[in-house]
Amino acid sequence: MDRTDLPPLREVIARHGLSASKALGQNFLLDEQLLDRIAAIPGDLADAAVLEIGPGPGGLTRALLRAGARVSAIERDARCLPALAELEAAFPGQLRIIEGDALAIDHAELMSEPFAVVANLPYNIGTLLFTRWLTRPEWPPAWTSLTLMFQQEVARRVVAKPGSGEYGRLAVLSQWRAEAKLAMKVHRSAFTPPPKVMSAIVHCLPTEQPNDVAIATLERVTEAAFGQRRKMLRQSLKGVSGALAALETLGIDETRRAETLSVNDFVSVAREIGTI
Repeated sequence: MDRTDLPPLREVIARHGLSASKALGQNFLLDEQLLDRIAAIPGDLADAAVLEIGPGPGGLTRALLRAGARVSAIERDARCLPALAELEAAFPGQLRIIEGDALAIDHAELMSEPFAVVANLPYNIGTLLFTRWLTRPEWPPAWTSLTLMFQQEVARRVVAKPGSGEYGRLAVLSQWRAEAKLAMKVHRSAFTPPPKVMSAIVHCLPTEQPNDVAIATLERVTEAAFGQRRKMLRQSLKGVSGALAALETLGIDETRRAETLSVNDFVSVAREIGTI
């Protein structure tokens, strides 16, 4: 078998007896035209290093390989490995399969060069992985872009603006170090089995990190502020050492609520507090 005679994805799934595991947050995407469009979002991937999380039977993997990428794919589900091995044989030298838990692997250490992340993330670990990529101490990061499939609700939270119902901790963390945009919506009917919710793809490019801001401090401030988002800042932030003094110094009214502060406001508060 080579790249010119790959069988349809449905046939691969049937032949290997695969079914999407709810426990692993799997939903298989089989529309190859749609997969090619997703693989095009990061731009030209010819000879680019790409990290994929949770390739499953290899639908998106195929599209990335067709685009010329050199793919390192982390898969936890051993049932999918034979199907991925067929792709490895069809695209010699382009695919490296790593069996394991993406949460337990240091991705920067795994990849020996700058890399793009392109993934239909398992729903149950997507937000956690995304947050980890954004909050690594080293900046600029080893990744050059993130192109990630989320539940649409999560995707809207990533790109949300102050004052909206979706605006919260995830928006602040994603927008303080990156330029994030909603790149594509994906209807639930495109998946097998169809999930109960709609999906969307977020594309992020790293930006210059604001100076003198401790990641741990920003995380602590946003966690406290949005953990009690209906309360005024003087109440939600009273347990964060130095936060109320920082609000006063910056001239931010402590009777405001978290969703009214901009990303820059939160960054300024964290900078003023210093290291917690």
